[in-house]
Amino acid sequence: MIAHFFKLEWKQFFRSSYFGKSIALKIIMGFFALYMLASFLMIGLGGYFFIKKEYPNTDPLFFVNGIIIFLLVADLIFRYLMQKLPVLNIKPFLGLPIRKEKLVHFVLGKSAFSFFNFMPLFFYIPFSIVLIGQGYNTIGVIGWLFLMITLVLSANYLNFLINKNNYALGIMVAVLALLFLVNKYEIFNITEFFAPVFQSVYSNPILALLGVLLLTGLYYLNFKLLRSKVYLDDVIKSKEEVASTTDLSFIDSLGDVAPFIKNDIRQIWRNKRTKTVFFMSFLFLFYGAIFFGQEMYREKMPAFLVFAAIFITGGFTLNYGQFIPAWDSEYYKMLMSQNIRYRKFLESKWYLMVVVSAGLYLLSIPYLYFYGLDIFLMITAGAIFNIGFNSLFLLFAGAFNKKRIDLNKSGFSNYQGTSATQFLIIIPIMGVPMFLFWIFNKFVGFNSGVLAIAITGAIALVFKNYFMNRIEKRYIKNKYAAIHAFSQKS
Repeated sequence: MIAHFFKLEWKQFFRSSYFGKSIALKIIMGFFALYMLASFLMIGLGGYFFIKKEYPNTDPLFFVNGIIIFLLVADLIFRYLMQKLPVLNIKPFLGLPIRKEKLVHFVLGKSAFSFFNFMPLFFYIPFSIVLIGQGYNTIGVIGWLFLMITLVLSANYLNFLINKNNYALGIMVAVLALLFLVNKYEIFNITEFFAPVFQSVYSNPILALLGVLLLTGLYYLNFKLLRSKVYLDDVIKSKEEVASTTDLSFIDSLGDVAPFIKNDIRQIWRNKRTKTVFFMSFLFLFYGAIFFGQEMYREKMPAFLVFAAIFITGGFTLNYGQFIPAWDSEYYKMLMSQNIRYRKFLESKWYLMVVVSAGLYLLSIPYLYFYGLDIFLMITAGAIFNIGFNSLFLLFAGAFNKKRIDLNKSGFSNYQGTSATQFLIIIPIMGVPMFLFWIFNKFVGFNSGVLAIAITGAIALVFKNYFMNRIEKRYIKNKYAAIHAFSQKS
């Protein structure tokens, strides 16, 4: 029966209309997956020797055991954002003489073969092989590796339990940030606390069975949860929701654009994909910590700091703006039949991007304390560039966007609405500020590079009305082509 399920899944994958339309994107994602696996493999093979070189007085295994807690939390966050929940269209099977337990076991078992479960193993397995080659106790290393495998699978099933919780992501990010800051500023040594815990598994391999208990418990919880939902009544009954509304009267002061802004706010809050984009923008606030704390970027590749500075305040602008006006594709035809001025529709999108970027800029103020005035000035310049140049450029690029979007689908690992336009617009959005900074920083100085980015954004802001008029004309010219494209069902 399980083999038959796999056969049906295989046929469904290749016979779907989505497969043929997204084959090029699948190839691109395939290359990206291979790159990730190759990177983890290289880290696994070379990690031991790198640690031995940089920290000659530290046991590499003990060092890795000290940071495993960070790796586990980061893995959970990555899964929450990217991993799709296992899906099997069970409705056709519920009327057949098939035990529901088999359906549930297949769904959960299939998830064990997820790419997200294989990726960490490309680090743990090569690292374990190197440890054995360097004279570590073979039984101890195998016990440690077995625990790592069970923890990876446990993270897989834990993600299924928390993935529907809107607060889970915020809690995990807060925990990871708290662990990092507490350890970095030596309030409490996290690595020295957890290193002996995982090191004990190497010393006593029998303790690796604790991972089996954790994995079994999480699998059982998932099984009970899914088994309770595998009923035909649950599949066919309609979902009842209580209608609710939010008082947005304070927006009325913005005049003619207020109704459009209200519509956009409600759209963001009521739909999965737009809500995902909104919350993701706050995660990009932490993007700078990856680059700003590295001397390699500050000394040798300062232009990459601009890349981080743009993302910190532009997470929402970039992710939301690149799909304008596809967010409204479901009712675009109706919207265009109304007696409205296109300019107001576009300005509502612009105001939304500007306000969120300004809010993210205020939330980025702690960077001033952690990384100094120079970095914060770069973030400030990036905010001005996002508000001035990027917001207008994304509106212009939207005139060429002809891919519809289903707002009820999650935004993670969802490439609906993605076309060549989304890839091409990255070049000026990120390339222009990085190039400006590189030129001025190389021939004049750091501050002049930051100032060049800010001035470019300010100039675009000053000529906003001129650019908006040109953008409006482009949208009007492409109006009927967009209506036709958004009317096509995929």
